Amino acid sequence: MSTVEEIKSAISALSKEDYIHLREWLSEKDWEQWDKEIERDSSSGKLDFLAEEAVAEKNRGLFDKF
Repeated sequence: MSTVEEIKSAISALSKEDYIHLREWLSEKDWEQWDKEIERDSSSGKLDFLAEEAVAEKNRGLFDKF
């Protein structure tokens, strides 16, 4: 049996409370990884195009409606 299959089996055997706790922990880990990825992309300039697009739209008056 593979490690993933063992983990799946162990998860299936968890109590409802432990399952909820695990799910919350995994969600937090996902968000932490997402935050780190966004920070890396931002620092490296990969997201500069988003700021440029926003400035261009503002200059065209697209935000005047709000």
